[in-house]
Amino acid sequence: MRQSSVIPERSAQRWATVGVGATFAAAAAFVLRFNPTDRVADPTGVCMWHAMTGINGPTCGGTRMFYYLLHGDLVQAARHHLAALIAVPFLAYLGLRWVVAVWFGRELPALRLSPRVYGAYVVAFLLYSTVLRNLPWSPFSWFDIPNLTP
Repeated sequence: MRQSSVIPERSAQRWATVGVGATFAAAAAFVLRFNPTDRVADPTGVCMWHAMTGINGPTCGGTRMFYYLLHGDLVQAARHHLAALIAVPFLAYLGLRWVVAVWFGRELPALRLSPRVYGAYVVAFLLYSTVLRNLPWSPFSWFDIPNLTP
């Protein structure tokens, strides 16, 4: 009886990994199809935060960072959203750990970071993405995301 309840749960988890993978692949295909670095309007329209406030917000540059990351250009990826780029290896490892556990039944070592590290990252992310990269002087002006509206 116990094993019969485990099989559907494992199947559901496998479908969840497939769904997350398909969503990631669709996002990558979208970003590659509608290049966010050119001056051609994308189907999603302009960034509402930037349109309303005139400054970069917490997610401004994230799509361009993803685009440059897909092309292996880490310098431009860092320029467009350094704080998000720093999280990428950690999120990739968590995803890999989940997939290996669900599909192969093996546990990779867990990330053992203190809650202070997570808290410091959240504070640094918000400070960087809402304040520092909106400062008009060097070195912070390098992180300013140019408005590419046509």
